[in-house]
This record gives sequence, C-alpha cells and structure tokens, in this order.
Amino acid sequence: MHEFPITKLGGFNIDLSTWGAIIISAIITFLLARLAVRNLSVHNPGKLQNFMEWVVEFVHTTIASTMPLEKVKRYISLGLTLIIFIFVSNMLGLPFGIVFDFHHENEFLGITKEVLEQHHGAVHMAFWKSPTADLAVTAGLAITVIFLVHYLGLKENTKHYIKHYVEPFPVFLPLNIIKEISKPVTLALRLYANIFAGEVLISTILMLGWVGIPFLAVWQGFSIFVGAIQAFLFTILTMVYISQATIHHHEEEAH
Repeated sequence: MHEFPITKLGGFNIDLSTWGAIIISAIITFLLARLAVRNLSVHNPGKLQNFMEWVVEFVHTTIASTMPLEKVKRYISLGLTLIIFIFVSNMLGLPFGIVFDFHHENEFLGITKEVLEQHHGAVHMAFWKSPTADLAVTAGLAITVIFLVHYLGLKENTKHYIKHYVEPFPVFLPLNIIKEISKPVTLALRLYANIFAGEVLISTILMLGWVGIPFLAVWQGFSIFVGAIQAFLFTILTMVYISQATIHHHEEEAH
C-alpha cells in the first residue's frame, strides 16, 4: 500500500492528498452546475443541459419518495449538491494514481527516518485519491448532514421532534438516543468502506502489472456503479432523516 503525504499544522495531521482531492471535487461540482445553466435553451437544449435536467428530475423524484410533494422544492439544491459532490469524489481516484518514490527524509510530507526504515529506504507516496476513501471526509459529511437534520427538526417540528425521543414509552429514551448516534456512524462508514475497499483492490490489481489490465478495466467499470449507488444512498438517507425529523403524521397532530 502507498503512504499519503501528511503534514502537521497546529497539532493536527493534515493529509495533503485528501485536501487537494476535496478542493478538486468541489471545483468540478461547481463547474458542472455552472456550465449546465450557462446557455439554457427551451427549443434546443445542449447535451449537458439535458443531462442535468435528468439529474434534477431524478433528485426530485428521490426526495418526493421520502416526504410530501409540497416540501420537496426546498431540498432539491441540497440533494443535488450531495449527490453530485459525492459521486465526483467517489470517481476521482479511479482513472489514475499519482505516486512518487522518496528516498530521503521529508519533514513536510511526514517522511521520517523511521518511515524510510519501515519501507526499506524507499517510500511510495500517493498524491491522488478519492476524498471519500478517507474516513475523516465521510465522517465530516455525515456529521454536517445530521447537524442539519437536528436543526431542522428543532426549528420546524419542535414539539413532535423532542417527543419522539420518548416514544413509544419514556424507557425507550436510551435506545432512541443510540439510534440517533448510529445514523452518522453508518452514513460515514458505509460510504468510506465501499470507496476505500475499491481503491485498495485497484492498488492490488496494479501490482500484477500488464496481467491485471483486464481485471482493472472490469473493476473500474463496476466501481462507477458502486460510486453512483453510494452517492444515491447517502442522499436518499439524508432526505429520509430530514423527513423523519421535520414531519409528523396528521393523526398524531390531531390526537
């Protein structure tokens, strides 16, 4: 396995490859959105406009499956941002890898004498990967989403949101708290595990040399499918959690 360039900043270990990949993913997401609305046309839409219209319709349908139709519009921008950013991030590490060999100590990249000895004098340093192959990134996404869920629940559905922690009986409070804690944990781990495992397998196949080229082509094709599914799952689960926090059944309200 490759090492990643890690530098220390203010007592924190900063993975430069992860930060670089996050920035690139954000730029690609922004450019896709900007280019899609650059030359809008009703009578002669371009291919990118047609594609983005399909994505918007897909996201609209996805959100509509989790909440009443009149509430869907306000969450489309969030859903689009999540699904596009996560998909782009998942795909970033697929096409190629940027790896350099280091034979000397480099304090900025975290290459110490001990690290060199562990790698027999030559460290393979990878500068390109999918940001979602880093648990810190997926955990950050999950925590941000869950914070938004709780904020919306307290703001828009205060009484019923607080009440659901003691339903169906107050004794269930610890279990309901555990359930809420498990949401960001499973969101983060599911996305991270699938993308990280895919990149580990790609690295293993690359070690086979030219023999692994057919396997690499097949796996990269399958990884696109996995990346799309994971982006979809993260987005739809986010909408499900928002719906659960902000919407209560009319029967409960009447009661």
